[in-house]
Amino acid sequence: DIFENNFGSVLSNQKTKGERIRIEGRVFDGIGTVLKDVLIEIWQANAEGKYAHPADRQPGKALDPNFGGWGRSCTDFETGLYTFDTIKPGPVEGRNGRFMAPHINAWIVARGINMGLNTRIYFSDEAEANAKDAVINLIEWESRRKTLVAERLDRKADSGATVYRFDFRLQGQDETVFFDI
Repeated sequence: DIFENNFGSVLSNQKTKGERIRIEGRVFDGIGTVLKDVLIEIWQANAEGKYAHPADRQPGKALDPNFGGWGRSCTDFETGLYTFDTIKPGPVEGRNGRFMAPHINAWIVARGINMGLNTRIYFSDEAEANAKDAVINLIEWESRRKTLVAERLDRKADSGATVYRFDFRLQGQDETVFFDI
């Protein structure tokens, strides 16, 4: 079972290879109100940087049969908090050999959003890799790139996983960069 009795888990089972992480955060509207009825879907590469998809033909990277590479989480109706328990992805070789830092792709849907919003989640402790990433460097204003970076927290989840904080901001100051794909 891909969800391991936890709607926000991407791990197929305990045999999944890689560093266990938890991503948590909230979704804010343009005036700073926490939204409590949001569905977030993520998909990502495994710890080696390989996607569980036939189109991923990166040489020398193995699939992890215990990792499906995607999951869904709803925000909590009381707190607005979402969580994902997953593994930290490895770097990916993109089209034409372009380097992509470890990242997680995210898709957000909610009441009032007519089309899903697509973005990426990068990691604050991967600053060197982020600086070389082909996609994040397409964002002209450097100050906007930080809206895609999850902050590593100084605490662990109950499971012992490293915790990252990533808040989605749909509009307004510090609006998350969304991609038109």
